[in-house]
Amino acid sequence: MKLIFGVALSIGLSVFSMQSHAADLLSQIKSAGVIKIGMNTDYRPFGMRDQSGKIVGIEPDLAADIGKRLGVKVDLVPVQPANRIQFLQQGRIDVILASLTYNEDRAKVVDFIQPFYYAGGTGFIARKGSGFKSWSDLRGKTVCGVQGTYYNRAVSEKYGVSIAAFADLNQAVNALQNNSCVGFVEDSTVTGQLIAGGKMPGFEAPIPVDDVQPWGLAVAKGNGNTPFAKFLSKTVASWHKSGELIDLEKKWGLPASDWLQAQHKKAM
Repeated sequence: MKLIFGVALSIGLSVFSMQSHAADLLSQIKSAGVIKIGMNTDYRPFGMRDQSGKIVGIEPDLAADIGKRLGVKVDLVPVQPANRIQFLQQGRIDVILASLTYNEDRAKVVDFIQPFYYAGGTGFIARKGSGFKSWSDLRGKTVCGVQGTYYNRAVSEKYGVSIAAFADLNQAVNALQNNSCVGFVEDSTVTGQLIAGGKMPGFEAPIPVDDVQPWGLAVAKGNGNTPFAKFLSKTVASWHKSGELIDLEKKWGLPASDWLQAQHKKAM
C-alpha cells in the first residue's frame, strides 16, 4: 500500500512540476533575458544564412519582433525537420518558428499557436501558353520534381501525374527548361520565388496552389493555455492585423499569397 501511495505521489509531483514549468515559462524567459527559438537555416527565404553566416529571412525577422516585445535577447537555434520537435521536447528551444505545417499527428505531440502565421501548398510552373488551367489537365503528363519531396507523391496519386524526380532543385528546373517535362511541381513558396524573382523568363504559374496547409508556431505539449502561449497568439494576431506578414513577403521577394491577404482582412 505504501509503495502504491509512493508511486502515486511521485507521479503527482512530476505532473505538478511539469504544469508549474509550463505556466511559468514566460516569466522564466523574461528572467533569463533570452528566448530560444528553433529556426530554419536552409529554407529560403524563411530562414537561411547570409554570406557572413548570420541567419536571416522572414522567420528571423518575426523572431526579432518576438524578442523586442518581450524585451529579451533572441537566440536563434538552428533546427532541421527531423529534430525540431525533439529540440522542443528536450527544452533546448522555447518555441518552434521553422515553417512547421500543422497536421493532426503533430498536434498530438506539440501545442500549435493559433492563429497560424503562414500557409504553403503545392505549386506548379510551366511554359507560358502551355494551356494548363487546372491540376486535372496534368493527368498522364510527365512533370519534373525534386527527389524525396511530399509533393511528388501527392500530385501523382491525386491527379495521375508521372513524376520525373531529380536530385535537387537546379536539376529539376534545368530539365523543365530543356523540355524533359511539361512542368515543375514543388512547394508554392519555391515556385512563387522562381516566378516572382524573374529567374525563369518565359515561364508562369498557371494553376492555383493546391492543398494549402497552415504553418504555426509550436510550443511544448502542455503549454498551449499558458501566459507564454497567449502572448504568442496575440503577437501572431497583431502581425496579421498590421499587415506585417504581407510586408515581409514583399521584402523577401515572395509573391503576395491569397491566404495571407484573407487573414489580414479577417483581422481588421
